[in-house]
Amino acid sequence: MLILSRKVDEKIRIGDDITLTIIGINGDQVKIGVEAPKHVKVFRQEVFDAIQSENKAAASGTSAETLRKLFGEH
Repeated sequence: MLILSRKVDEKIRIGDDITLTIIGINGDQVKIGVEAPKHVKVFRQEVFDAIQSENKAAASGTSAETLRKLFGEH
């Protein structure tokens, strides 16, 4: 894992076409802007994990209702 220190308005480049910009820092929260081509999917980790769980459940025949119960949604 590469660990970098950045200040507000500083950027990080990933490859030729992805840029991360530090938008703001407020206490322990950092706001990051992501510029990427439309074909690149960008997710928060918890959303990505939920999508993966949903895909696995669909493949194994688990219903969406069961997933809602697991994630506490009604």
